Amino acid sequence: MTPLDRRSVLRQLARAAALGAAGAAASACGGDSPPASMPAPTAKPVDTGSAPTFPSGAHTASGAVGNGPEPLPLPADLPFQVTSGPPDRPRVALTFHGQGDPRIADSLLGLLEAAGARGTVLAVGTWLDEQPRMARRVLAGGHELGNHTMHHGDISAMSADRTYAEITDCADRLQRLTGSIGRWFRPSQAKDCTPTVVAQARRAGYAHCLGYDLDSLDFTDPGAAAVGHTVLNGVRPGSVVSLHFGHPGTVAAMPAILDGLRTRGLRAVTMSELVT
Repeated sequence: MTPLDRRSVLRQLARAAALGAAGAAASACGGDSPPASMPAPTAKPVDTGSAPTFPSGAHTASGAVGNGPEPLPLPADLPFQVTSGPPDRPRVALTFHGQGDPRIADSLLGLLEAAGARGTVLAVGTWLDEQPRMARRVLAGGHELGNHTMHHGDISAMSADRTYAEITDCADRLQRLTGSIGRWFRPSQAKDCTPTVVAQARRAGYAHCLGYDLDSLDFTDPGAAAVGHTVLNGVRPGSVVSLHFGHPGTVAAMPAILDGLRTRGLRAVTMSELVT
């Protein structure tokens, strides 16, 4: 497929996805509810009448398992708080807050895969309860899956015990669905981990807190052109970009973002690939 053909396919996919998701309500972390006028999702329906039981136990943060890629060993000197990767290599990480309409998530993952790109999804635990198939869907596409707390509350304002529960409740779901708690933890409603969050994340089994150095601001729904401009104007080798599921504008912006990265000689990779 020529670069022109690839761009055409990506734009067609994004247009179809954005039209299909039009009218979805926005939220701060992609926590959208599909409007009644939207067609029913093709995913297998999930019974949300009673939440499944996720037993607590020993956790492993080895990385993706099952249908996902083999985990890469990380550098021994990698700090706990990671906000970017090496600036001397032509790689960037597109990271997604995992919540909201699964059709939008499917569309974004499909666009990445069609372009030969990979992303990192930090899932909210309640979303995994509602859309358990998405955990394996992320890994099956070669992406990484991590923890973005159970309820996406203001974790910096929580007590130590509440912080620990938010992290481990989501970790339990990841463990149950994929066999791993995931390698990366991202604090909710915060860019960085406070000392309390650091301590509780370590206690829960996470060796790294994932921040970012470039905020796309896509959760404010400024329009696809604005999202694309913000990302491409600020991206650099080693950048970690914050993006969100649940927003049609992010889908519409993705072809231009992927094209712009390609023309700059930058490759979108998982977080583990970025730092190794």
